[in-house]
Amino acid sequence: MTASGETNSKIKVAIVGGGCAALTTAFELTRARHNGRYEVTVYQTGWRLGGKGASGRGDADRIEEHGLHLWMGFYENAFRLMRECYAERHRAFPDCRHADWRQAFEPAPDVAVADRAGNGWEYWLAHFPPGNGEPGDPNHTLPLDVSDYIERTGLLLAELLRSVVDEETGSSAKYPAQSNYNRPAGPLDPAALMASIDRLFVYGQLATSSAIIEASNLVQEIVARWLPGMLQAGGALPLRIFEALSATARARLDQVVARDSHVRRTWEVIDLVLAVLRGSIRCGLAADPRGFDAINDYDWRDWLRTHGASESSLDSGFMPGIYDLTFAYEDGDVERPRLAAGIALRGALRMFFTYRGALFWRMNGGMGDIVFAPLYQVLKQRGVRFEFFHRLRDIKLSAEHAQEVPHIQELHFDVQAEVVGGGEYAPLRDVQGMPSWPSRPDFAQLVGRDKLSAEPPSFEMPWDETRVARKTLDVADDFDLVVLGIGLG
Repeated sequence: MTASGETNSKIKVAIVGGGCAALTTAFELTRARHNGRYEVTVYQTGWRLGGKGASGRGDADRIEEHGLHLWMGFYENAFRLMRECYAERHRAFPDCRHADWRQAFEPAPDVAVADRAGNGWEYWLAHFPPGNGEPGDPNHTLPLDVSDYIERTGLLLAELLRSVVDEETGSSAKYPAQSNYNRPAGPLDPAALMASIDRLFVYGQLATSSAIIEASNLVQEIVARWLPGMLQAGGALPLRIFEALSATARARLDQVVARDSHVRRTWEVIDLVLAVLRGSIRCGLAADPRGFDAINDYDWRDWLRTHGASESSLDSGFMPGIYDLTFAYEDGDVERPRLAAGIALRGALRMFFTYRGALFWRMNGGMGDIVFAPLYQVLKQRGVRFEFFHRLRDIKLSAEHAQEVPHIQELHFDVQAEVVGGGEYAPLRDVQGMPSWPSRPDFAQLVGRDKLSAEPPSFEMPWDETRVARKTLDVADDFDLVVLGIGLG
């Protein structure tokens, strides 16, 4: 106790798991502003950190990834964390190869999507211009709400319509260039906009390129002048134009499906964008307090189909790319894609509309090298203790009492291996100046190394039952707080 009667004992925190969420928690709890208030111990299965983002160095130091070695340009919080981490690591470990986060992450603005074409493949290459600033810039906020995203999607639609007309008139496909429609000059009020839309569509005028350009202008005017209020009122007017444009997109897809693959892909994107706009308006996402989460009961592809997306668009290379990017397959079976519609829509809109610097940022190494090794080094420097080879087997809750909220009483671990001499396991090795995780444990540090080397256990696999001891942690004696950074499914 201090002279003022306040306790100066540290709060013991047990963090179970070593993925992004768990290590971010450790990073935040050990910031200097907490003055060492939290004593943090991380308990991790096997010999390395990273969870689904782990990587290891195998034969000839070849990188073996669990997942993708890139991040997206809208990962504001992740980049903010890593920028701070790299600056702190450089002060403590100035000889590491990547002194700055910009050396570890490289802009990757060029994206390719592959489509099956007969017995081969067709490739769709796209270049995304630099976004403003860099991800993780200080004092950067994202004030966008659902209405803002719908507005930006509408403006994207207008640009896509203009671009596809340019593509069509510049290709072998020929469409009439004249339209009988003449829009009144000057800005329109909602009633005049509706009349203008009806006049444009009543004779099927969207069969002409000039009518598509006019529709693009109407979309832009609706978005710029009337969209927020229309969304609150139910969105009847924008729905009217989006419905007609969807019919046009499907007709165009039928016409160009085998004739011009580049134009077809643009119409497929237009078709998907129209489904997003129609679905967002029909589901009232702008007025729903749940926002995008209101549609998470639907699969992404099913939700788009419900709101008019054509099967050819849903089967295009763009759609599997989204499922592949998030590994969104039930039990890893590529025949069973599963991705919540709200999560997919929010992620897609943020990816395309809020990226900074570049759409993607490629790591100049494995994710373990670029993300989790620096985090480990900084956290060790801050005094965090790491207990590797600890698999959580059971959690015991306190007995229920009327005056007490149930809490975790005990944590039960299988100790998979013990370190020679009882010290801490040293998990990293140097690869040309880059601290890295090996793809296998360093058995030389472990008790029984000869047997382990001859018959290596699969420490990270859920079916592995390797155990040399049991360990039980008790609340108050061993921990005050528990952070479960692991999947409990």
